Amino acid sequence: QVTLVESGGGSVQAGGSLRLSCSVSGDFYSTYCLAWFRQAPGKEREGVGGIDRGGSTGYRDSVKGRFTISRDSAKNTLYLQMNSLKPEDTAMYYCAATSYWTRRNGYCPFPDKGAYNYWGQGTQVTVSS
Repeated sequence: QVTLVESGGGSVQAGGSLRLSCSVSGDFYSTYCLAWFRQAPGKEREGVGGIDRGGSTGYRDSVKGRFTISRDSAKNTLYLQMNSLKPEDTAMYYCAATSYWTRRNGYCPFPDKGAYNYWGQGTQVTVSS
């Protein structure tokens, strides 16, 4: 069984920073692929960044150079460091996981949200201009 619990959301002015954390519980293979997704009101849930156990990462274009995804396996924690935040980054942010066996050609299926079968409850990020 996999459990994901996010924390670290809040309100910040444009240009500011936040670091989200996700406490991850589950076995090695079930939590092989981790990712952050976000969903703004009235919009589709979209992938922000993904990471596998080897540390390989992927990002959506609009956050490249501003956001960094990382994982600390010893602490069973996933992070999202968000810098230079913009009002359009305002959304509910979700931590997600999928297993080793859902990889495609050796890569985690990010940003395909349908391939991630474990989700946290979300943490709100609000960026004001």
